[in-house]
Amino acid sequence: MGENEKTRDDYEYEDEILELLRSNLSPKIISDKLKEYHANDLANVLPKLTDHERESLYRMVSIEELAEIFSYCDEPDKYLDELDLVRAASVLEEMEEDDAVDILKNTESPNKKAWIALMSESSQKSIAMLASYDEDEIASRMTTNFVTLPYNISIKEAVSSVIAQAAENDNISVIYVLDEKGVFYGAIDLKDLIIARSTDKLEDLIVTAYPYVYAHEKIDDCLEKLKEYSEESIPVLSDDNHILGVITAQDITEVLDAEMGEDYAKFAGLSAEEDLKEPLGESIKKRLPWLILLLGLGLIVSSVVSVFEGVVAKLTLIMAFQSLILDMSGNVGTQSLAVTIRVLTNEKLTLSEKFKLIWKEMRVGFVNGLALCLISFVGIGIYIMAVKHYGPGMAFTISGCVGISLALAMTISSFVGTSIPEFFKSVGIDPAAASGPLITTVTDLVGVVTYYGLSWLLLINTLHLV
Repeated sequence: MGENEKTRDDYEYEDEILELLRSNLSPKIISDKLKEYHANDLANVLPKLTDHERESLYRMVSIEELAEIFSYCDEPDKYLDELDLVRAASVLEEMEEDDAVDILKNTESPNKKAWIALMSESSQKSIAMLASYDEDEIASRMTTNFVTLPYNISIKEAVSSVIAQAAENDNISVIYVLDEKGVFYGAIDLKDLIIARSTDKLEDLIVTAYPYVYAHEKIDDCLEKLKEYSEESIPVLSDDNHILGVITAQDITEVLDAEMGEDYAKFAGLSAEEDLKEPLGESIKKRLPWLILLLGLGLIVSSVVSVFEGVVAKLTLIMAFQSLILDMSGNVGTQSLAVTIRVLTNEKLTLSEKFKLIWKEMRVGFVNGLALCLISFVGIGIYIMAVKHYGPGMAFTISGCVGISLALAMTISSFVGTSIPEFFKSVGIDPAAASGPLITTVTDLVGVVTYYGLSWLLLINTLHLV
């Protein structure tokens, strides 16, 4: 939960925790009372404590509690550096391995190598394995905290095995079943195992049509599969179908949140997400590339406008309605962009389905444009007569040109807003990269050419109004 998203209750909890930590109560009493608060509440308090107060807190909570608290922190490595090396390594070892890997990947702490060296050999191997996957591969988000059973044992043996494994792995709501070669066979819900009778067969409890993903699958490619199943966890398999780890419901939520944040940033014309604590230099680096690109496109739009200087010189009034055409074509293009990105994110479209989507969006743009064309024809015509004192013929001829330009620009902009992200997707570029600012600039170009082109063709060359 971000700092700016806290509720009043969050602040009340923080005040209570601060008051408790700064009280004269004995360490035992403080330690017991701290157990009443969620780890996230304790994590929110850490930045408000002095170095000495944090040092006291570290002594009052266990390694397990510290690991949970640090997993909610924005900068956990900063607090790990405040612990002695052995305790810091123990905290990392106690964390979910995917969280520990994230910390070790992102930290610049000089103690990083020492922390890893002080971990157990099994933890080092697990962390090295997780760290070997690229950040866009689903295995980079998995945890190795899971429980397995062979498929050919009795119910009694299965229960005993789960109890024994639960001492090391507490992610036991779903139990994964392996065949005699260790290959993933299916899954069992813990509650089904608990209520099963000793005379039942384990085979009857196994769900063999249980969802799974492969380690090297791209996160974007398997997000839909993960969202479709409301399972507590989903296994991540190697290429030879052995279980390497699992993706939990919490992992899925974090992945979706990260993907949505990334897409939102791209949609806004940023190269990556930003937050309130972003350094000035980093924010500039994320925004400047897009702004340079948009500046280039803007210069193209301006140069196109200059081509029609003769039209504007002969009929200055049409300049008054340029922003109307550009704004509406930009709005329509952005609407089509949003719909298209949503569809491309959720579905894999065939070529014919892509054409159907373009055709549908163009029809929507045309019908809406036609409605606004009629409104503009009447409204702008009356405005020109009343304010500019033009005759009805001249006034409604100009308003008619504006209305036709509006309908045409909106139709073309619908095509642009749909086809560009589809093209990006087809060539392997994230369609969200077809950001709002990019589409708006392209539709500005569409609006300028449409409006001034029609004005030149209809008003000057065909009707000879000037």
